[in-house]
Amino acid sequence: MTLKQTSILLSRISLFVIYFWFGILKVIGLSPASLMVTELFEKTLAHVPIISGMPVNLFVILFGIFEVIIALLFIIPGFERLGIAVFFIHMLTTTLPLFFLHQSVWTSVFVPTLEGQYIIKNLALLACVLSIWASLPKKEKEIVI
Repeated sequence: MTLKQTSILLSRISLFVIYFWFGILKVIGLSPASLMVTELFEKTLAHVPIISGMPVNLFVILFGIFEVIIALLFIIPGFERLGIAVFFIHMLTTTLPLFFLHQSVWTSVFVPTLEGQYIIKNLALLACVLSIWASLPKKEKEIVI
């Protein structure tokens, strides 16, 4: 196995472990990030009509299930493209606290709290995903006659 193949495999395994672990903790109610998810929900999504009546604890559980699904998409061969798409949706949602929850993620300018560091580390996850994406074979366009 080449270094490139090994790094892609380790990236997929790392993404699986991180997303599965963090997601399951939310599902079973043991995630230290649940408070931040709750705060963010109340400042943003709680005002969206379709979601406004949803109990926040249910939202946290569903968000955890979403993370578990992302984990599975990265570990099951052939589902990487879908995993990449939902990863970017997840990255959008997990970056929002940097802008909406200043008191929770920054102690001062460019000095993140532990929660802020937790979010900033997502840059490493982004690098893993981009490496996986770059390694995927190009899809050839089908010509239908």
